Formats: sequence, C-alpha cells, structure tokens
Amino acid sequence: MVPLVIAVLHARPAETLQLSDSSGVRLIPANFGQGFLLGYVAGLIWYAGTCYWIFDTMHQYGGLNRPAALGVLFLFCLYLAIYHGLFGGLLALAADRGSPLSRRALVSAPFLWVALELARTRVTGFPWQLLGTAQVDNIPLARIASITGVYGLSFEIMLVNTAFAAALLVRKEKRTALLAAAIGATVALQAGRLVSAPPAPSDRVAYLVQQNIPVLENSEWTKEYFQTTLRQLEETTLNPPGGPKSGAVAAPKLVVWPESPAPFYTSDPLFRDAISDVARKAKSWVVTGSLGIRNASQSPAQATEVYNSAALVSPDGTWTERYDKIHLVPFGEFVPFRSLFSFAAGLTQQVGDFNRGTSRLPLRAGDQKLGTFICYESVFPDEVRQFARNGAQVLVNLSNDGWYGDSGAYAQHLNQSRMRAIETGRWLLLDTNTGVTASVDPYGRVVTSLPRKVRSMLPAPYALTDVTTFYTRHGDWFAYVCAIISLMALLMRFLNRVKTGQE
Repeated sequence: MVPLVIAVLHARPAETLQLSDSSGVRLIPANFGQGFLLGYVAGLIWYAGTCYWIFDTMHQYGGLNRPAALGVLFLFCLYLAIYHGLFGGLLALAADRGSPLSRRALVSAPFLWVALELARTRVTGFPWQLLGTAQVDNIPLARIASITGVYGLSFEIMLVNTAFAAALLVRKEKRTALLAAAIGATVALQAGRLVSAPPAPSDRVAYLVQQNIPVLENSEWTKEYFQTTLRQLEETTLNPPGGPKSGAVAAPKLVVWPESPAPFYTSDPLFRDAISDVARKAKSWVVTGSLGIRNASQSPAQATEVYNSAALVSPDGTWTERYDKIHLVPFGEFVPFRSLFSFAAGLTQQVGDFNRGTSRLPLRAGDQKLGTFICYESVFPDEVRQFARNGAQVLVNLSNDGWYGDSGAYAQHLNQSRMRAIETGRWLLLDTNTGVTASVDPYGRVVTSLPRKVRSMLPAPYALTDVTTFYTRHGDWFAYVCAIISLMALLMRFLNRVKTGQE
C-alpha cells in the first residue's frame, strides 16, 4: 500500500509557480479522478493476483471455455477494484492541496481503508482476503481480532504502511529518522511471529472425514457407485488406521462429514440409513453435509425447496436438527436478480438454485452446541460470530474446497477460517472434501491436519467454551467507528474547502 499512498499524495505538478527543488518540479496530491484511477489500477492488480483461481474454477468446473473464463475473471476484477479506486479517490479528497505531506490524508488512510473493507463485506458481499488476515500467524498481534475483529489488524497494517509513506514523503534531512522509526515499529509488531503461546487445552476428539469425492455429472452417480461410495466412507469413518480398535485414538464425541459434490439428499433413504448406521456404530453424534429438502412431495401448492445443509444425527441414528446455509454463493448456488441476469444460469454447468436458510442457532448435539456453517460463509466475520453469540461452544465449518482446483485458494480459505477462531475464541473443526481438513485452536493455530486429495479420517482434538470475546458480543463496532471517522474527516475537508474557496 505504500506505493499507492505515495502515488496519490505525490501525483501531479503544482499548478501555480511551478516551484522546483532538488528533486525537480514540486508535486502535489491527485484530484479525486486521478486518485480513483491510481487506486483502481492497484485494485485490478490486487484481485488478479489474489483471486486468479476464479479462472480455473469457471473453466474446469463451470464448463466455460478459456476466453469466457478469463472474461469472467476480468469482469470480477473490474467490479471489485472499485473499492481500491474509492480508497485512492477519497484519500485524494482528504489531502491538503498544497503539499504532498498531508497529515490529514495520512491520518485518514487507515480509517478509510477499514471503512471500505466494511463496505466490501456488507455491500458487495465479497470480503475475500481482508488485509488483516495476513497476520493470522502473528499470535500476539492477532489477538486484537478478539476485540476489533479482523478489521483491527487491517487498520494496523495500513497504519504501518502510511508511516512508511510519510517517511518517504518528507524532506531528505528528516527521512532517515522517520524511516528508522517505521522500520522499528514494523520489526516490533512482527516479532510476535516468533512468540509461541502455550498449547490450548483439549478434552474431546472429533472424527473429521475427508471424503475426496470427485466432481461428477449426475448421470455418473449410478446406484451402484453411490452405494459403493457410502460403504467406503463408512469404512473410512469407523476403521481408520490407528483408530480406536488399536487403542491409539479416543472414541469420538463427534463425527463430521463435509460439504461435497455428491448427491447426498436428506430425503434419500439410502443416504439416511448409511449416516444413521455410522452414528450407531460410532456411538457418536454425526454432522454431515447434505442437500436439504423441504416439500419433497412436490404438491401443486408448494414447490420443492433445496438447501445446502448440515444435518445432525444422534447416536441412536435419529435425524434431529439441520442447519441450512444462509449466505449463498452468487452465480454458484443461486443467480442474483434473476430477471436481470437470467442469462447467467446458462453460463456454467454447476450453477445451483438453492434456497436460503434463516437461522444461525447452534446445533444441539447432547452436551455440545455446534456453531455449524458452510464453505463460503467462513469469510464473513460478523456472520460467524453470531453463532458464538447465540451459544455455540465450538465452530464446525463444512466445506468443499475442491472447486478451487490446484490453485492456492484453499490456503487463503483456510487462513480466513482460522481468523474466525481467533475472533470468537473458539476451537474450529474444519472438514473439507479435498482438504485442508484440520483442527484449529482458539489462537488460530492448526493443531493437526490431513494432506490434501486423500480419502481419510482425522482424529481432531477440541474443547468446548462458553466464554465470549468482546468481538463476539459487539460485532463490527470498530469498523463502523472507522467509517464514521472517515465520513467526518471528509466532511470537515469539504467544509474547509468551501470556507477557503478551494476547488
């Protein structure tokens, strides 16, 4: 972010006097349009570099040819880059017209950035890779997220970046001291990566099954293949290498099957019987990814509703509760504004037509309250923390990261899920179809995990907690404070320009 801040605040020649110093023509901050353009270009580079996996997803699994998939990625970058553009434009508005070293703009920069991250989360609904996620491995610093959410870490990163920008914008005689101070602050903050917190206590074990089920056409799911897959998954769940029969692993308090591309319908007797059998044999509660069905009779009065669901089955094989995914993936699980984008349903082979769930209450599995959410929902800080606020004692994230292919998106997704554990102060059981399947402690550390693209079972340690963090209780308060401060700073700058007759 340092180059962007410097570019915005040092963008154009002064329009009057054209004073020169040892570095040439004196430069002053950009106007709004120039700042927006600088930020927009930076945004295009940012999203093309971090979300390149969209191309592979749309080409490999969406059925689009390479030019079309590349076009989707390009349009995506054009859209999301607007937020970087707004950051550049608003930073330019906040700047003093006569000097590139605008204290007002430099002070405003971290607040503006967080305010726009909040807008990206709440308005656009795509908070992928919020800046603060980069600090997930910095245990002491990341604890800030338990108070402010990930936005507090984004603020800290921008604060350090603006300190470096200020050091590079001052006169040469002052630059060395400011650079030394900025570098010292960075080293001090990043030294936390060398700190190891004590192990988080755990007194329970969950069996997390990594199914490694391939993406197949519906016609390929024959009855024989379906039954064979269920038998293999049951065997993997109940008889893993080094499992309970060998005395190496404790009996599970919970068994989890992930979200997967298999046609596991909750109304299908074959699937229901298989899961009930697993629960009885394991003598454990089971949470399984599934396709939830309502109104399966297809009566003329009510159409059948399909949900992306997590079903809960008791140790006696009874199907008890179900969580239906609330935050669906646009153009993946539904087509937004269908009348406007009706053509989009035919762009890919895998666009679903799911209904939204309505409740974020935890699933009650005996003495455990499970905050269960599905895949993409893990990137939304406020939505996940609502499970903890509603009483969830452990987080359970079911996901199918196979859609990312061999890109690095699975690792990005993992880090964002880890941040949710830090914010809520809870253990996280992350069960994915192709990996990474892992147990994450309240410090955001991966305690144990499975290698990707294998069918296996992970004995995952965890514990229950009823303690709630400040962020769990109060949500995105810090981000909203940053938004209010940003608006006030811009308003004061506008009033000052009106008063002094500036443009």
